[in-house]
Amino acid sequence: MSEDYFEVNRQTWNEKVKIHSKSNMYDLDAFKNGKSSLMAYELNALGNVQGKTLLHLQCHFGQDTLSWSRAGAKCVGVDLSDEGIELAKSLNKELQLDAEFVRCNVLDTSKHVKQLFDIVFTSYGVIGWLPDLKPWGKMIAERLKKGGTFYMAEFHPIVWMFDYLNGKQVMKYGYMQEDAIYEEYEGTYANQDSKMISKEYGWNHGLSEVINALIEAGLKIDFLNEYDESPYNVLPDLVETKSGYFVTKEKLYPLIFEIKASK
Repeated sequence: MSEDYFEVNRQTWNEKVKIHSKSNMYDLDAFKNGKSSLMAYELNALGNVQGKTLLHLQCHFGQDTLSWSRAGAKCVGVDLSDEGIELAKSLNKELQLDAEFVRCNVLDTSKHVKQLFDIVFTSYGVIGWLPDLKPWGKMIAERLKKGGTFYMAEFHPIVWMFDYLNGKQVMKYGYMQEDAIYEEYEGTYANQDSKMISKEYGWNHGLSEVINALIEAGLKIDFLNEYDESPYNVLPDLVETKSGYFVTKEKLYPLIFEIKASK
């Protein structure tokens, strides 16, 4: 059944790429002119990547991958979306960078990418598309060199307990809900005025599930941090802070977590 879910998501993400590449949020013109798409969390955590090999999981249309490439890393990006990978390859060529891009289900990465990496990276809205994190953790360990680093920044699982579809947040889903969550709505997080219909299957994963998937795969957790500031204004009624990030008015729960692990 997961294959059917992945296919629905793939088709939706193909349509999202067309919308997102023209959106203010992704600001492709500024990116082409040299602006990095990377956020402070990942930049601070990974530091100087010059000369390092980096695998970017669920890379969308490659902006972060290419930003790491600009910073001196030798990058490979993978994503489920045909349109995303096609645009990523086009941007790589246009910007005269040396990243590679592979279209595949992230869980099948090891079937398509054989090399080992200094860094495996993934960020913001990624694990919720996966029904089971154990094969995800196993794949990450397979692709890391001995002594290599895994890093992720992601929306906090508490965020996904709410339904946001009517412009307000209603607690609706379980923190450790096993069942798939299906949503169908107009627009996307990057352009809520778009007329495209997003059809999506997702899964909620608590922090213990994320951590244990990595530990069971043989990785050592270096740190887990939680933050009430999000770099993206993608939820209702967020307030911008002096840092340029966004918080809920009451700051009652974290919006972001980050994990760094090593092999």
